[in-house]
Amino acid sequence: MKYAGFTTFTTEQNNGILTVTFNFGTVNLQGQEMLADLNSLAMRLERDRDTKVVVFQSANPEIWVCHYDTELLKDMSDEAVSREDAQLLDLQSVCERISKVPQATIAKLEGFARGGGHELALALDMRFAARGKYKFMQMEVAMGILPCGGGASRMARQTGLGRALEIILSARDFDADEAERMGTINRALDPEEIGEYVDNLANRIAQFPAESINACKQAVYESIDKPINEALKAEAYWLYQATSKTPALKRFTLADDQGLQHDIENQRNWDALVMNVQDIK
Repeated sequence: MKYAGFTTFTTEQNNGILTVTFNFGTVNLQGQEMLADLNSLAMRLERDRDTKVVVFQSANPEIWVCHYDTELLKDMSDEAVSREDAQLLDLQSVCERISKVPQATIAKLEGFARGGGHELALALDMRFAARGKYKFMQMEVAMGILPCGGGASRMARQTGLGRALEIILSARDFDADEAERMGTINRALDPEEIGEYVDNLANRIAQFPAESINACKQAVYESIDKPINEALKAEAYWLYQATSKTPALKRFTLADDQGLQHDIENQRNWDALVMNVQDIK
């Protein structure tokens, strides 16, 4: 799969890992150009079974992705619409498409991510932020609107109801350590640690079968807002999607034939063992 021709970011492919580096203007403004690029990127990722992990970072030392372009907001309708007439906004549609790609997606946050930039980060699977560099904000209530790129919809899924409303209604900056406590990121890391941590995680995930990565991801997302009985059915469904396309059964057979699970040394070293079985195709 060729990842080229973008205007708001560059890409670099390294085995099963694609690194996307935002580099657009002075502040990585999230406008029509970036949304078009992200939509095109998602379309290519949907068809790509060789890329297993996508890392999103920024070339700007202060900003990951800026807020949504106000030029696109100033001409919004000032007429209320019915629920039946409400249509998804471009930012909502693009973020949702990005969230559903079959690859594991990681935000490497080493600068500001406010408004739509933060909503894009929330649409990714995992987020890691650098202390002293990262800040996020949902400022929309102060402007007279609400987060409309998935922020209002995804925030409570990450943080819980009370914290989501604190973040959205306070319209203030939160730093990396606060973000970790609130639950909007996986963890805060020192600036000198974040690169190695994200690289190691991406490289580990990239060793696993693409179909298994996708099945795990889709099952987790599908289960979030379902009753438990429906969520369990979703797990079962995605299990068989994985076993039909991966070497899982070969690996289980070998483990059983050789009695690997009964060996206490294997139990002590399972972290390494799961990497070793990747050689079984």
